[in-house]
Amino acid sequence: MIIGVHCLFLSVLLNILDVINIMHISIINGPNLNLLGKREPGIYGSESFEDYLATLKTLYPTVQFSYFQSNVEGEIINHLHEQGFSADGILLNAGGYTHTSVAIRDAIAAIKTPVIEVHISNVYAREEFRHTSLIAPKCVGTICGLGMKGYKLGVEYFLN
Repeated sequence: MIIGVHCLFLSVLLNILDVINIMHISIINGPNLNLLGKREPGIYGSESFEDYLATLKTLYPTVQFSYFQSNVEGEIINHLHEQGFSADGILLNAGGYTHTSVAIRDAIAAIKTPVIEVHISNVYAREEFRHTSLIAPKCVGTICGLGMKGYKLGVEYFLN
């Protein structure tokens, strides 16, 4: 009788977890994004990314977020490799590497997890060299120029 009750409990628990369907979204930010809230607030705003991430976690309690930031290209590539076969989606703001890194482009192409390119500023309203993204062709989409809200829109894409 006790074994039957435990089996029933386990079955109900698995059904509940299946309904909750927790999604894992990895956010990877590149160079200089550790300075959000301090760096050029006229372009990037005055909120730190850590504060915005807390907001995302409150808005989406059924999403498991992981966050990584690095100013080093190789570390970003390593993190794409680590997350690229386990996360349900990746939001990548590669910063300046967007326009220069064939290696990050190749890393995105090598993984199975879909990646959305996110930029806080409108890169097309800035210097001409920022108008070319080497990573965009390997991403499922690009969100730019909508401030931090771009990350929220990326989460919405993955949830739907």
